[in-house]
Amino acid sequence: MEWLAWVILGLALAVGLPMLVLARHPSPSGTLWSNVIYGLGDWYAAAVHGLKVEGFEHVPTARDAGPLIVVANHTAGVDPVLISARCPFHIRWIMAEDMRLPWLDRFWRWQQVIFVSRSGRDRTAMREAMAHLRAGGVIGIYPEGGLERPERQLLRFQRGVGMLIKRSGAPVLPVWVEGTPQVDPAWASLWHTSRSRVEFAPIIDYSTTGLGADEIADDLRARYRAWTGWALNEAEPTPDVNPKKATRRARTA
Repeated sequence: MEWLAWVILGLALAVGLPMLVLARHPSPSGTLWSNVIYGLGDWYAAAVHGLKVEGFEHVPTARDAGPLIVVANHTAGVDPVLISARCPFHIRWIMAEDMRLPWLDRFWRWQQVIFVSRSGRDRTAMREAMAHLRAGGVIGIYPEGGLERPERQLLRFQRGVGMLIKRSGAPVLPVWVEGTPQVDPAWASLWHTSRSRVEFAPIIDYSTTGLGADEIADDLRARYRAWTGWALNEAEPTPDVNPKKATRRARTA
């Protein structure tokens, strides 16, 4: 079905691009180029992934919605694309360094992605995320630290997400994703069709709870389990993708 995804995407580009330029599709920055890119993201999410969104009433409508932390479960490489396509504000995603495809470096810089090492010893990412939140920005993070495998099973939520929430005092917008392409490598989900679903939950303010970082992470995981009804998976998360292999596969797909 990969060819069908490319055909649909090609038609969306051919028909949608002129319309989006004329309509000045709204985006977080409001510039014409950004409007076009985000408009194409909307087309892509709808045409290739049949995206269904629920709980949109919980999403802030302002472009300057921060400080805010968007917390999401991690099902596929396409997750941030689907979530960002339905948010009127810019999200700076925290992404594992091993997900960094070199041929997309220009895109990473444009989206201001914050890359973090899986070793846990790199504090640069935490400092950068904290600075962005203090400046009124929005950070997106995947607390599981890896892809949910098998699907619809919640991995342990890493302490880092609790620490970021605790130290920043920023409110949390929880979102969960399901129905994305379950393929490897993770980024291959971009060119596979699906019937994906994104649901936003009410914003949570942990700043007055007195909970510690570990307790916040555990509380969030418990909430996700209650929302989704999914089983808990205590296995260690595995790296999402090998950038060199993903680059080779992308060129031959």
